[in-house]
Amino acid sequence: MTVLFVVIAVVVVALVFDFTNGFHDSANAMAGPIATGALRPRTAVVLAAVLNLVGACLSTEVAKTISGGFFDERLVTAPIILAGLVGAIVWNLLTWLLGLPSSSSHALFGGLIGAVVVGAGLGTVHGWVVVSKVLLPALVAPLVAGLAAAAATRLAYRITSRSDRTATDAGFKYGQAFTASLVALAHGTSDGQKTMGVITLVLIAAGLQGAGTGPQWWVVLAAGVAIGLGTYSGGWRIMRTMGKGIVEIETPQGAASGAATAATILASSHLGFGLSTTHVSTGSIVGSGVGREGAQVRWGLARRMVVAWLVTLPAAGLVGGLAALLADLGLAGVIALLVLLGAACVVIFALSRRSRISAANVTESADVLVFAGARAASSAVADQPDHPRLRSGV
Repeated sequence: MTVLFVVIAVVVVALVFDFTNGFHDSANAMAGPIATGALRPRTAVVLAAVLNLVGACLSTEVAKTISGGFFDERLVTAPIILAGLVGAIVWNLLTWLLGLPSSSSHALFGGLIGAVVVGAGLGTVHGWVVVSKVLLPALVAPLVAGLAAAAATRLAYRITSRSDRTATDAGFKYGQAFTASLVALAHGTSDGQKTMGVITLVLIAAGLQGAGTGPQWWVVLAAGVAIGLGTYSGGWRIMRTMGKGIVEIETPQGAASGAATAATILASSHLGFGLSTTHVSTGSIVGSGVGREGAQVRWGLARRMVVAWLVTLPAAGLVGGLAALLADLGLAGVIALLVLLGAACVVIFALSRRSRISAANVTESADVLVFAGARAASSAVADQPDHPRLRSGV
């Protein structure tokens, strides 16, 4: 009964992570078309939610990598997996609160690795799989996507340089909506599978499913629905950073960066890489800014985002490791861990209500204060509740 309770708890918490993944990463596909007006905010998130669900049901290669590649599943237990998920969720929520587009994928991998190292030993982690399927793609994919987006953007402006701007903008808006839809579909094939892999891993660890088998149909459906619902909720805080913070996006840029992002993610999903769609999407947006003559890329913000990317794995791993110490205390430890996770979610959500960002104001300002909650230098602004930099929710 105790084992079944823990397994059910892990499945539920995994789906909660999947939900946070959805709203954390909805900006990857839809920040551009929302920023340029190619799609209305609510239309964009509905479209992305549906395509995330469809994409999650198209492939299981990434799920198989997680459930049977990263760890020795014979030594991984359900409480350890629960601890890893706690590390991922807490990091996801903290970076969402700051409007920072860090990687949900790396938060998950970091949380699981930290929990497995503490709970089962370093030898349980298959290091080469982590390096080849996570770390190397994390370095290569954003660069490839950025270069592709820069080249495509430059080509788009060159081809249309003698055309009527109004007519070409209208055409590129359709193109941007199409490529953003492809990114949403690709996101489902990549990130939707990660939760499937985690649930499959816990079922194997609990002896409820054979080793080496893929996700069951109900796991695929549940993970797809969870990430779709998370995407529908909007993730407006990160949407503003991606759409307005890094570079002012024009429609040719949006179409080019969307195409580069979708192609990179779909190729990596086919190969079973645990790719960060956030890294790819951000690399494409930066590349599109480089490719457009006269565009102002906010390199200061880009550098802070890179620092956050580097910190994500160890930070989530630290939280996951600490959570594993608590989960190792048995049923009482698991219950305490669930209570602490619930409390952390409530506190972070309450903090987010102090400065709301919604579909109504997500495109209001390019002056994005990413670290509004953490910077003492912003105290003068904080004393003015109506200041535009702080008129910001989900």
